[in-house]
Amino acid sequence: MQLVDKACKILAVSKPFLLIKVSFADMVLREFGEYFFEFCKRSGYDHMLRTLGGNLYEFIENLDALHSYLSLSYQEMNAPSFRVEKNEDGSMHLHYYSDRRGLCHIVPGIIGAAALDFFNIEISMEIVNQTEEEEEERTGKKEHIVFLVTQNPVFSYKERNDFSSSPQYLADSEKQIENQLNKEDLEKARNTVNGRGNSLCPVKKSHWKTIRGIITLGKGKLLRGFDPVYPKSLWIDTKTFCNGLPFHMVFDKELRVKQAGVSIQKIVPGLQTMGIRLDHYFSIVHPEVPFTISSIQKFINSQFVFQTRREMMPESWKQRPMLELRGQMIWMESLQCMLYLCSPLLRTLHELEERQMHIADIAPHDVTRDLILLNQQRLAEMELSNQLERKKEELRILSKHLEEEKKKTEALLYAMLPQHVANQLKEGKRVEAGEFKECTVLFSDVVTFTNICAQCEPIQIVLMLNSMYLRFDRLTTVHDVYKVETIGDAYMVVGGVPVPVPTHAERVANFALGMIIAAKGVQNPVSGNSIQIRVGIHTGPVLAGVVGEKMPRYCLFGDTVNIASRMESHGVPSKIHLSSSAYQCLKYKNFEMAERGEIEVKGKGKMHTYFLIRNKTATENEIMGRPMRDLDSGHEPVQSFQEVTQTEKDQTPAIAMKYIDGPTDGQNSLKRRNQAKIADLTGKTYDSKSDGNLHGNQHADDGPCPLNRGRVKPATEEPQIRNVRSNFCTLL
Repeated sequence: MQLVDKACKILAVSKPFLLIKVSFADMVLREFGEYFFEFCKRSGYDHMLRTLGGNLYEFIENLDALHSYLSLSYQEMNAPSFRVEKNEDGSMHLHYYSDRRGLCHIVPGIIGAAALDFFNIEISMEIVNQTEEEEEERTGKKEHIVFLVTQNPVFSYKERNDFSSSPQYLADSEKQIENQLNKEDLEKARNTVNGRGNSLCPVKKSHWKTIRGIITLGKGKLLRGFDPVYPKSLWIDTKTFCNGLPFHMVFDKELRVKQAGVSIQKIVPGLQTMGIRLDHYFSIVHPEVPFTISSIQKFINSQFVFQTRREMMPESWKQRPMLELRGQMIWMESLQCMLYLCSPLLRTLHELEERQMHIADIAPHDVTRDLILLNQQRLAEMELSNQLERKKEELRILSKHLEEEKKKTEALLYAMLPQHVANQLKEGKRVEAGEFKECTVLFSDVVTFTNICAQCEPIQIVLMLNSMYLRFDRLTTVHDVYKVETIGDAYMVVGGVPVPVPTHAERVANFALGMIIAAKGVQNPVSGNSIQIRVGIHTGPVLAGVVGEKMPRYCLFGDTVNIASRMESHGVPSKIHLSSSAYQCLKYKNFEMAERGEIEVKGKGKMHTYFLIRNKTATENEIMGRPMRDLDSGHEPVQSFQEVTQTEKDQTPAIAMKYIDGPTDGQNSLKRRNQAKIADLTGKTYDSKSDGNLHGNQHADDGPCPLNRGRVKPATEEPQIRNVRSNFCTLL
């Protein structure tokens, strides 16, 4: 009702119409009733509704039976109840009972739409009585509305729409159609029929039948039935009747049983004593009315459900479920008695067995037998379907768990082997060795590791190495380098293998700087100070492949590996030792390096080597894969550490450092020259993060970068930056 009131406010109509005595809210409910009828048809109930009755009276009479059927599927449904009475002039009185007050105006919309759609007649419905239901007449329903239903002349659909929208139609709908048409109305109806032909009347085989149909409409008749023929005497004996209809009872106005079927006598032994009161052995379940002959007569068109009284059953039967009977009441005026034709209300064979009954107790012509068997088959199919659903759900859960375990297995496998190599091994393929013309290999070890092992418990060594390797493993994710293996305190990684990238040297160099920082957070179990590591880096060609079948490993072979190991072993604590080839790769890549000079390398003779000091443009947080802070905008060198504990830093998720593996060196050189010229002309400098360098690939930013990042050198200094990857954005 709040929804209806809101609709009235939105439509700005709240006062009653001038021509009718119906409020706009009532009109909204009536329109809703018409729409609800169409909605039910579209929802799959069209065929069911059409077969309820051959005329409007039978249609309304069977609405309660339809609701009773639907309540089997929708057990919480609280449907209204309808009772219809014929009048001598052909009109009807429709009694409407509902627990929901204020919705009675939906009924004319539903019934009117059904009459027009199913029976090609237009009706008018007027409320003639509206009362609160009295307890002695009916229980369970709060509102009782009585409608007078009369028939209007039939118009075509177009004429109906045009006519129903006029004010005159709204006024006439309140006054109602007169019982008989006057001559003018009769002439109008005749002209309408002659002009529209068979589209108005269902069957008109002759002129006289057409006139007869008009006269019938004029009298307000709602039915076009036939007159049945009855025999002069009943050609059936009492015994045959009681055997042929095993579930029936005849009782008088005082509810005294006069006759009962054989099966119902078997189920309720007390009925064999004729003259007992019916209400002593049964109670009415539906409709909710008192057990009196007057109440039954008022709802004689409804289906009645009786239930046996437990206290009247034999002592040995009181543990059984009580039997319910469902059927119709027929009033026999000549005998002043009521006939109750019924069937047991049973749905399954289990319910039949619980009441100690058999299929043979039900008459062969009674469809209850078929319903029980069909429902049993349906229940078996439902149980099978439920089993399949349960199995399907179990399979879905198992599949989900299997997928999770598969991901764990793959993650473990990919942690030991490169992904493409692991996929080839899973497929049973042989992994061919591959040659990489240029890559960068790194080795590291712990200074004085042998002395530490001699003075500590093994568990302390394990904890120290685990703490250090967890930090190093996190850095491999930040810089996307491949961890080859660990042997004792030695840690080996490679850049550019197994996926070749042009920035392999920058990645490994930044990784090495991160290792030095991370090692400061690992405690020496002997001295309590931070441990020291040596790092060696070399760039050159390698051969990579999988060796062995038991615990296969992706190994690197070649002189590059030996030289990288020599750089580490000949290194200095807390320093990053570079070979000359690694130095050449990093020479113009914004790294600060210091020359060490020539040293004697075991197995290689004299070699010119260098130390990697810092990255000129990257901050410590970038190198360590931590979230950026405002302090990082000042670009301090990696050696100026913040006063933050290493544990807190390493607990943050790893943020990958961005590298640009793009054009060739010639293209980069041309690109840098253009950038230098443009920067010199505009007088602006740009943030290194937005220029497509190794720290990012965002678009150009027009704002100036911090001062300590430096300006682009003018074009005159172009030879000094040849073959150097630019740190500034591209404007063209």
